[in-house]
Amino acid sequence: MFCPISAAMLSKISLFLAAAFVLLLVLAGVAALWAELGVTMTRHGWIAYGLGAGASFALAAGLFHLTFKSAKQGYDDRVGSDNLNE
Repeated sequence: MFCPISAAMLSKISLFLAAAFVLLLVLAGVAALWAELGVTMTRHGWIAYGLGAGASFALAAGLFHLTFKSAKQGYDDRVGSDNLNE
């Protein structure tokens, strides 16, 4: 049987969808809590809130990517003569 999507790609798609659904659940919870407390924000406040959250998630994703790339390519395992104390 021919499958046009590889297992690795399917795993990445599944992870992305799971993260998106968790994010939507958290956002719904925050919105419900804020509505219950009577907090109101203008449209500009929501835009700033969304941009800040998006930038935070992008930064976290980038740092995780660099961490896993470093570990996968062996940068963390190298021991050499680049000791500055000698």
